Amino acid sequence: MNVQNKNIKELLLSFSQADFENNIDLHIHSTFSDGKLTPVELLEDAQNKHYKFIAICDHNTVEAYKKTDVLKSDNPKIITAVEFDCWYRGVLVHMLGYGIDIHNQELLKLCAKNKKETEADIVRLLNHRHPKDVIKAIHAAGGIAVLAHPACYWAVSLDHFVKSLIRLGLDGIEVFYPYRRHRGIIKFHKASTVRAIAEKYNLIMTGGSDSHGEIESIRH
Repeated sequence: MNVQNKNIKELLLSFSQADFENNIDLHIHSTFSDGKLTPVELLEDAQNKHYKFIAICDHNTVEAYKKTDVLKSDNPKIITAVEFDCWYRGVLVHMLGYGIDIHNQELLKLCAKNKKETEADIVRLLNHRHPKDVIKAIHAAGGIAVLAHPACYWAVSLDHFVKSLIRLGLDGIEVFYPYRRHRGIIKFHKASTVRAIAEKYNLIMTGGSDSHGEIESIRH
């Protein structure tokens, strides 16, 4: 069973911090981008760990959903998703789209044309996407646009940075995120700052491990 379109906003708003810490992971990568496990292996891992919801957010592609049977899963439930690379104010930004129609043509126009555009860092850095176009495409596909790992973006004021994205249609922000490995090294803001911004602008708060292997707890 996949969750998309009209139900997605209400569903995301129903999740708590405890949910993200224990049995929901909305930021996972598979072998269809730069992850180590196939979508089926991720499902099996989630089942073994008793997760209720997961979202495979491969870089610039929804092929994990189109070329496998993962959408038939009801344990865990699947939220269709994608993570787009885009540039904004000289910063490489990652924009998550949740509850998307994976067959929407406006969304597919922004997707990778080859495997390198989903996994090779240097190729992904050369993209010409803009958040305005990405957010518009996510909305056209019936989805919710969420800013990934916001503490990693260089901005004198993260508040102003996020506020400007809200003007472009941003719906949410990834609040419950572990900032491990290289994300911890390039972390420019505090996780508490991210949550304060989300609350200030009444943004949808999401969370996930950004796992590229087995599903991990977001707890530090």
